[in-house]
Amino acid sequence: MAAMYSGIHLKLKSPQTSWEDKLKLARFAWVSNQCLLPNKEQVLLDWCTHALTGRYSQKVEFSQNVLEGLWFYLDDLLHSRKLHSLLKQGKTVSLRLNMAQLLLDRLQECARVGPKSMLCVSTILSVCQGLLSSPALSSVFTTKYELIVDLLAKLCSLACRELQQPLLTEPQMTESVTSQDEVTTECLQPQPASDLDSSQIEPIIESSPDQPELEANKSPPKPKENIRSAHLFEVLLQVLSCYLSVQRQQANPNRVFTMVTNQLIQPLILLRHLLTSGEFAPSHTHLHLRQQLSRDIRVKIDSILQLALFPSEHLTSYKEELLPSKEDSGKRGPGGAKGPLKPVSAILSKLSARGYCEPPLHYAVKSNTLPLLFKFFLESYAKGRGSEEAHRMLCFYFLTRLVPALEVRLDGRSLSPADAEQPASVSAGQKSPPLCSPESWSLALLAVESLLSQALSADIYNVAADRIRHEEVQLKFYRALEQMLFNQAQPSIPAWYRCLKTLLSLNHLILEPDLEQLLSSAWVHSECMDARVQRARQLMVCSLLQTYTKLRQLPRLFSELLSVICQPALDDLRPLLLSESVSTSLRTCLLDTPASQGLEICSLVLESIRVYILPGLVREDREAEKMEIDGGGNDKEENKEIKVDLEREDASMKLFSLSHLLHVVLFSLKTLDSASSLPIVRQSQGLMEVMQQVAEELLHLLSTEKKAGKANTSSVKGTPRKGKNTVDLKESEEVALWEQKTQESALLLRYTWVEVDTLFSIHCSKYTSLQTAPASETESGAPVLCHLNSLLSGEIVPARLQPSRRPMSCLLLKLLTLQQMKKVLLDTSLLSEPSTAAPLNTAAQFILAKSEFEASVDGEQVWDGQIASVNAGSYHVAHWYLVTSNLPLIAPHLSGEDVGCVADMLVNSLLSRQTGGGKDPQPGCLTISLVSSQLLQSPVLAELPSVFSATMCSLTQRIISVLKAARVPKVCPTLLKFLEKGVSAHREAIVEDILASSKTGEAFVVLTDTQSKDLMDILQVLTNLNPDGMNSEDLSSIFLLLFFMLTSTSCQLDQVDPPGSGDDALFLLKLLRVMTCLLEGRNFQSVLKLIHGGTLLQASVSSLLWHSNNGRFRATGSSQWLDFIKAVQSFIGSLVQLIIVRNSSVRLNLDQFASYLTSKEMANVQIVASSSDKPDPGTYILSVHLLLASLTSFSQAMASNLGRSKPMDQTLTQMLTRTTASLGPAVEYVLKPQTVSQSVIQPASILGQAFVVEVVTVMLHCELSTHSVDDENKQNNTRLTLSHMTLYQGFCRQIFKEISCAHRPLDFLVSSLHFLSAFYKAVERTGGEREEEQGKEKTEGKDLDELYMQILQNVHRLLAASWLSENDVCELEPAVQELLRHLVEKGTTGRFNLLLLLIREGLVTGKLRAGNYREVLSAAIITKLLSCCQLPEPCTKALWLIAPQIISAMVFLVKSSAQDVSLTLPFTVPTVTSMTSLLRRGEGLITNPHHVILVLGALQLVPLHHLTPSVYQSAFLAVHEALFAIIQCHPQVMLNAAPSFLNVFYRLVASIMQEGRQRGDSDTDGDVYLQCSRLVERMYSHIAATAESFTTLSAFMVAQYVTELQKVTLRPDVKLHLTEGIYRILDLCVEQDIKFLTAGLQMGVREVFNELYSSYTHYHKAQRQGEDKYTV
Repeated sequence: MAAMYSGIHLKLKSPQTSWEDKLKLARFAWVSNQCLLPNKEQVLLDWCTHALTGRYSQKVEFSQNVLEGLWFYLDDLLHSRKLHSLLKQGKTVSLRLNMAQLLLDRLQECARVGPKSMLCVSTILSVCQGLLSSPALSSVFTTKYELIVDLLAKLCSLACRELQQPLLTEPQMTESVTSQDEVTTECLQPQPASDLDSSQIEPIIESSPDQPELEANKSPPKPKENIRSAHLFEVLLQVLSCYLSVQRQQANPNRVFTMVTNQLIQPLILLRHLLTSGEFAPSHTHLHLRQQLSRDIRVKIDSILQLALFPSEHLTSYKEELLPSKEDSGKRGPGGAKGPLKPVSAILSKLSARGYCEPPLHYAVKSNTLPLLFKFFLESYAKGRGSEEAHRMLCFYFLTRLVPALEVRLDGRSLSPADAEQPASVSAGQKSPPLCSPESWSLALLAVESLLSQALSADIYNVAADRIRHEEVQLKFYRALEQMLFNQAQPSIPAWYRCLKTLLSLNHLILEPDLEQLLSSAWVHSECMDARVQRARQLMVCSLLQTYTKLRQLPRLFSELLSVICQPALDDLRPLLLSESVSTSLRTCLLDTPASQGLEICSLVLESIRVYILPGLVREDREAEKMEIDGGGNDKEENKEIKVDLEREDASMKLFSLSHLLHVVLFSLKTLDSASSLPIVRQSQGLMEVMQQVAEELLHLLSTEKKAGKANTSSVKGTPRKGKNTVDLKESEEVALWEQKTQESALLLRYTWVEVDTLFSIHCSKYTSLQTAPASETESGAPVLCHLNSLLSGEIVPARLQPSRRPMSCLLLKLLTLQQMKKVLLDTSLLSEPSTAAPLNTAAQFILAKSEFEASVDGEQVWDGQIASVNAGSYHVAHWYLVTSNLPLIAPHLSGEDVGCVADMLVNSLLSRQTGGGKDPQPGCLTISLVSSQLLQSPVLAELPSVFSATMCSLTQRIISVLKAARVPKVCPTLLKFLEKGVSAHREAIVEDILASSKTGEAFVVLTDTQSKDLMDILQVLTNLNPDGMNSEDLSSIFLLLFFMLTSTSCQLDQVDPPGSGDDALFLLKLLRVMTCLLEGRNFQSVLKLIHGGTLLQASVSSLLWHSNNGRFRATGSSQWLDFIKAVQSFIGSLVQLIIVRNSSVRLNLDQFASYLTSKEMANVQIVASSSDKPDPGTYILSVHLLLASLTSFSQAMASNLGRSKPMDQTLTQMLTRTTASLGPAVEYVLKPQTVSQSVIQPASILGQAFVVEVVTVMLHCELSTHSVDDENKQNNTRLTLSHMTLYQGFCRQIFKEISCAHRPLDFLVSSLHFLSAFYKAVERTGGEREEEQGKEKTEGKDLDELYMQILQNVHRLLAASWLSENDVCELEPAVQELLRHLVEKGTTGRFNLLLLLIREGLVTGKLRAGNYREVLSAAIITKLLSCCQLPEPCTKALWLIAPQIISAMVFLVKSSAQDVSLTLPFTVPTVTSMTSLLRRGEGLITNPHHVILVLGALQLVPLHHLTPSVYQSAFLAVHEALFAIIQCHPQVMLNAAPSFLNVFYRLVASIMQEGRQRGDSDTDGDVYLQCSRLVERMYSHIAATAESFTTLSAFMVAQYVTELQKVTLRPDVKLHLTEGIYRILDLCVEQDIKFLTAGLQMGVREVFNELYSSYTHYHKAQRQGEDKYTV
């Protein structure tokens, strides 16, 4: 046979053999082992490649099918395992060198012809992949650098073509280009250059919102094309990796630079841009391009570009091109630099050239690439040998070349795309180019923002060095850039504001010359209301405020701001000057501003009002009067009057902006107190006087206009602003807009003045209040009452301007009235007068405005909390907030009807919140329902009896209305009576109905689904009410009504669905929870006076059993049913506890309920269940479940109250004996299989293992408790016997089998551990208290020892189970600790030694190294739990004798596990927690400090970096708690171990600074780092409290802190806590330490320290010195 196949080689070369036969022979020769060919692999490869080469060189001819067959054959050869195994063995197999060119030609053909190529592209790609998969085969490309470059360029072109397929038919560049602006450029904010990666430069892209719609209309692409596209990018990644390795091996960087710039840079940057935009473009989903693959390709592209364009060898070339001759400190030789002549020009010319991409994409690709190149340049050249300043200047000059490449000129003009390609030496006399299109502006500003952010992060701008040594070249460049931004302002683009913000961060002097224009364009007159634009604008304004606050030049900023506001302008309504975020930032800044500057700002605002606004209003008023007197029939005069009105409107708008600004500033300043200096008090006094005059002048102006209007309305006609002779307050159009805004401004100023003046007069004795009434007014009454009466009578506001339809004026009047009410209430002598009550009542009614609550409001209004934003759309929220926040003041002065109105409003809003899903508005915003919810959850409501009672009445009436609308199948006369007259009048009748319903088991009321949901919404409101706030009548009424709903209502069954929709269980669940909460009310005794507790218990269980027996719970889900059972048990337990604690006829009530539960009728439930012929036995199993749950909770409640008194114990013992006797048969019934309808069921499996074990545990507890009481009353010579001992032993054996063998539910494990605790206690007592012969005692002792070991082994195996998660172990720990406590409570020393031996054998490092960390962890957890138990004295001595060995073992375990970061959460953290427990419990018992120092050494190695937030929090908390235990429980160690302690603590500080730094992306884990920062602050406080150990190290701690702080920019909330903590350490520093720090720290760190110490001196130290005055 072998000889027959040996002639294949000849046949392959023979021209007589057809090509089809040759191909078959070649395939056979490759796969057959019987074909003998010398060097067969090489021969077949050569034949195939020779045939392909001959075909394409036209030397041979064969069909297209043969051609494709040859390519498939070559692909199979290259991917075969046989070939690769031979290559691995070292056999030489090579390809013809011309094969590389052949493949390149085919790829070129594919790119030219496209997807309709005659040859399958995927085959060519697969051949390339096979070649590159082996170094021996890839040598056809790698041996010649030009070939691999050509291959990469062609593959990039193919990939770009694939990515551009969906884009070629789509419209490009729409005005929504900034749709990605906010989402994808957050990461472009300033941050350290080392942290910037390629993902932070990528998002400068363009996308069209029409893409998803256009793609949806297209037919889906073919699957083959998808496979080809995905394969293409995988091959591309392989080629990129191969090329990168070849590029790194090139010895000539100039050659690499030339090849990359000439052939690769354009396809690479286009591909990178398309991949980046593809992440956000739905149209690219047809490629099935994985994000990880796309990211890997971009990383490779970045590496290629950075290594090729910016190698270290080209630094000299870049210096020669970029630096001016005087800047270049390098010596130039006669031959010039070795690198490219002008590398920057070469790169930028390639970027600006056209033709390598579609015209609409060109600018987007370029703007996306320039920041990327700057990033590479910074990473390559920002730091290096030589002068750091020289490197920074080099980076700056590179930046100056990149910005003009964006086609913008720094003189304010922008280059057209055509001009951008021209050299920079174009004469200035040419025609000015056109401006950029808006789309280009969006991309250009995004690119500029990214460039500036990187420059800021890299710190290339040193202001002092630039001024001294470089003639402010950087400042001039940034100012030119700023001039361009202002001359071509784009306030509708968010990036425009961010560019200004970054320039401000670079140096405030850049923007200072144009500060007025900045304030005008970017703040005061910014009209774009887009949310993203508003957010960017507000961030810029906040940064501006913070900058000038640090410069202590806030008054200068406000001076410029006021000049901008007061400029003449006749625009439409201006946007709100101070948004919520800007107001918050301003408040923070004003707290950091000296009081004199704050008052100076207020004076500037008032001066602007008096000088610019008020005279204009008065002059215009006089001009209007003059025109009215002269006559108004002339059109010219009418136009003048309209112009006057427009000017008045503009002035009133400015007035309101200034008034609001003054309001915010004054409310943000620190109030005067007795410690305030006299000049500040005098300055404040003068300010308040001026403010009072301005407010009075404005009110006088309004009253003057009122009179003039009355006198001259008849002479003026045709003017749009004028009205009729008679004033109708309901038509607000009669009042001019300027009058409304002026009135709002006047009232706002007056309210601000009254509030601030009152606050100053209360807190500062040096200040004299200006709120004094004239002498004529004081004769008739107190000045305060006169002011209050004037407000209520409307004297302060003219009748024509009464604010019935003007929301803000109305709210301000209410605020003024409230302020006067407060002053009256503060005057105790005035309150005692009878005449005071009437004005207070009237004022309260005016503030409440009951008629406004009755007005219907369409939709949910939202208010941001700012008084200036109150309008018709937010007034109701602001009014309701005003009422609720001041309810304690106004409620005592409201009538019952008014209080009822408040309660109805509260209930209505809460129920609407329940119906609407309870969605909260945006953070910082309020709605009526949200305000009501906050009032309901606050303790204030319970302190207002009238409001609380009215709320209860409102809820009761709503329940009654629902019940009244329900269907009543059975006549209930008493129900009809209380529906007519209310609950309180017929509570006894309700009790009778409850008793009747519980006896018959029938429901009086049938509820529909809608009615059930309405009642559940009301129940949800009741859940949040504090039962202690209810009086006896309200509590008894609502409880009886709810209990009536429990016993006498039922949900309507659906006729279509099967019976029992599950609504009954959910409804009764909420009902039981509410009634359980009401049981805790202090006035619940009033309910027990109307109905016995035993009757309540019996009626509730009877009603629930009726629901169960009638199949109402059949469709209830398992989790919902378990929640329902827990609610039943909680209600029964709480009610039994209440009966026992309050001693409310205990024997009578409990005997009644016990008799009911143990009666024959109840016992028949099981019999009925087992003998029922109905097909569904689940109904009766649920009844048994309900019965067992009731018996269990009843028995458990009684057992927990034993020991109160002998008569009580006797009563409870009798009841427990009866219930235990009933529980036994019930449990035995549940455990036996039952035959129902010819099917066998297991009730225990339906009820759940956990529940059955819990019932048996309660039985055991009850028996033990009963015997304990009996033993106290009898002699101890009686033998303790348990009636169900056999049952208990069987349960114990079954638990041992199941507890750790496989995955078990957590509730079963917990209940099993509880049973083992009780069972061991029972066995211990039954064996230990017998007085039998000696031999029997030994036998029983062995049994107890055996049980002891079995429990320990099973617990150890359970905690070591692999299927237990960390959370599961935490849930099990309390039950395991209780079990251990019972084991060692009365145990012998021998048994305790067995436990210690188990621990010692578990804490072995070898098991951890072997991968069995769970077994070691189990021993560590048992150690922790054992240390928390109260031990007998011998056991305590034994434990702490071996504790040092345990600590040493744990230290070694922590050090070993710290090397594997994956073990941090599952092992390292629990082990450190166990060590902490030993340290805490070993206070005074661990005498050798060495063992504590060992723990510090282990803590030094706990991983704290590169962890997820949850793992980091756990590790941080574990280390912190260990340090806290050491400093609190072992202070003697601190004398010698303080440096080690501080080293560990420094790790915590450094880690929280790294994790808590500001990030560009959205921070969803902020709470984790905020909590950790609080812990650091707490530890700083404890260190400061033990000053004797750390006094000499305080300066060292501060130095460490500021060194870390200089590296990062912390989040404000994290920085706040860390700063407060380090202030405590600065308290320990003496003057010598401060001098040492100032002199010894490096320059940058020293600036950080100076700023820290300045704030410490300004805030913390002054406050501490003030506190020291009151400290002994």
